[in-house]
Amino acid sequence: MSGTLVIVEQLEGRVRRVALEACTTAVRLGQGPVTALAFGAGASAVAEVLGAHGIEQLLVLSEAPFDRYSSDVFASAVAQVVRQVEPTVVLFGATAFGKDLAPRVSGLLKAGLASDVTGVDADGDDLAITRPVYAGKAFQRVRIVGTPKLVSLRPNVQPATPGGGAAARVSTPAVEVAAPQAVVTATQRNDETVELTEASRIVSGGRGLKAPENFRLLEELAAVLGAAVGSSRPVADEGWVPHSYHVGQTGKVVSPDLYVAVGISGAIQHVAGISNSKCIVAINSDPDAPIFKVANYGIVGDLFQVVPALTAALKEHVEAS
Repeated sequence: MSGTLVIVEQLEGRVRRVALEACTTAVRLGQGPVTALAFGAGASAVAEVLGAHGIEQLLVLSEAPFDRYSSDVFASAVAQVVRQVEPTVVLFGATAFGKDLAPRVSGLLKAGLASDVTGVDADGDDLAITRPVYAGKAFQRVRIVGTPKLVSLRPNVQPATPGGGAAARVSTPAVEVAAPQAVVTATQRNDETVELTEASRIVSGGRGLKAPENFRLLEELAAVLGAAVGSSRPVADEGWVPHSYHVGQTGKVVSPDLYVAVGISGAIQHVAGISNSKCIVAINSDPDAPIFKVANYGIVGDLFQVVPALTAALKEHVEAS
């Protein structure tokens, strides 16, 4: 066995950033030729961008029943492709797609899986893997026995560096497909917002905002920063914002360059979801709020005064530059 297989998540020709991060990681690991597998309409169209990120061959399954996600059908197809390609390493993104698919493939292949990984390096013929545990309070070093080694990468942690290579060669693998037991019939996404798991900047709000209409303060700040808007779990549960905004251990685990927590006390579940942020800024009127223990910068004050002033100052800076 040799080489690396990257399972690519794409939608109508648009590759998710974590897939490009996986491609760059695959090249860096140097385990041999790098192959990608993509599903759905538009899969062939990603050959150029994948080639620029080091993919030599792109395997495409774009016809029915691969036009809609089905756990059992996709897992069976990936397992069959792995047996054909015989890679040493298989990389997934630790997204909703990857978190559902990777364990199923692991079970079918009876292969080891390291999930939600924040660091992976070649160590001779082995891999040295790092993943967070205990809600991000500690990091675990993992080695996978046997091959193939399955790894799912936490989004927005690894670099996605294009190398300027030629478009990947495209081919269609032969796989046997059984009737699906369940199929995703529809997905919904707000195209006006940046996907939280891929955002480099996030502004999140909690119950300190007091009412759902006050989220406009965060939206104005996020617009200046070019950031996505998130929330703590309680305000999502109360219907102030959609559940897709929920950041935390039971929501979306994020790793942005900048995370601004506004009116969020800092419950352990929320902190676990933001622990890999490069810089955390907390705005809270309570000087003893737990969020300040993990923040790089803290502002103790009334958010209804601080946030508009911060937004105005940033606007002035942007206009002056």
